[in-house]
Amino acid sequence: MGTRRGPPGPTTQNGRVREAVTQARRIVVKIGSSSLTTATGGLDETRVDTLVDALAALAAAGREVVLVSSGAIAAGLAPLGLPRRPRDLATQQAAASVGQGLLIGRYAAGFARHRLTVGQVLLTVDDVTRRAHYRNAYRTLRKLLDLRAVPIVNENDTVATEEIRFGDNDRLAALVAALVDADLLLLLSDVDALWTGNPTRPGSTRITEVRGEADLAGVDIGGAGRAGVGTGGMVTKVEAARIATGFGIPVVLTAAPLAGEALTGGPVGTFFHPARRRPAARLFWLAHATAPRGRLHLDPGAVQAVVGRRKSLLPAGITAVDGTFTAGDPVDLVDVDGTSVARGLVNYDAVELPGLLGRSTGELAAALGPAYEREVVHRDDLVLL
Repeated sequence: MGTRRGPPGPTTQNGRVREAVTQARRIVVKIGSSSLTTATGGLDETRVDTLVDALAALAAAGREVVLVSSGAIAAGLAPLGLPRRPRDLATQQAAASVGQGLLIGRYAAGFARHRLTVGQVLLTVDDVTRRAHYRNAYRTLRKLLDLRAVPIVNENDTVATEEIRFGDNDRLAALVAALVDADLLLLLSDVDALWTGNPTRPGSTRITEVRGEADLAGVDIGGAGRAGVGTGGMVTKVEAARIATGFGIPVVLTAAPLAGEALTGGPVGTFFHPARRRPAARLFWLAHATAPRGRLHLDPGAVQAVVGRRKSLLPAGITAVDGTFTAGDPVDLVDVDGTSVARGLVNYDAVELPGLLGRSTGELAAALGPAYEREVVHRDDLVLL
């Protein structure tokens, strides 16, 4: 692939250039382990350099690039003599410790050929779920872009726990795209697009565009990548696309070797159209970048008030409380079947709430004082799920 010598010719889909791609100024690109390494572990330098060349071409055109790259654990397998991705946490962390240095070193050398500097940003789920950490991550990424460096983001696998077991960088990439207010998210995989089923089986067809959930009806999404060194798969990529498009960010899903063509608006992969209206960043963060610290069980009347009429949650509508949390923490609001219907920031500690349940705010204010005449979750701090 490499850096193009001249401006690309007009490539079209349905008779027009993918303008959402060609006009995107700030782009987040995510690449998975299987697209960077061999099945036995170790970095494939040719694959890394091919990706770097495509991204450097964007930077040369004055566009901002954030790379979310998996591959630390996979890159550490061969140097440690491990034949396959380990299952136990300690060995995964050891492999990540070795592989992360190799990964960022290879990227640094590759981008240096284009006179570009890279900056390593290692995140855990806490860094995108706790509001203060979230802001710190934004400031770091923003400053790197202002300094014309290429931020390279990865999960901090050397200290992560649940992220390694079932996490994936696809969701992280979607959250990073929202964090930096990206104009495009490019998800690179070992499959050229989203297919209706396993692309190796007869009858499966490629899906070129997704405009909404109806276009995903009947799609059979498989498991992990074919190379066996990653943890994601098409399930996590579709979910990442849902998150990003829900924030108004278009998404292109395609194979890593097609990155250059995808970034010039070529009709490759699957294009996910963004939502027409971008939600408030604060509510988006609440819905997708927080983990609930507890659950509030609602009676049917409270569910109707919160979901149907978008009202605040009052103590009278709560029947039970689960979890350990303090005022200001995110909690899930669940219906009588235990299904989460909303998430919000609670105004009381978990230990306070049991004595307030089923009582009106007026009654509580008269018995306990005016401080208890407040909502359990205010409607401005609440998002429907």
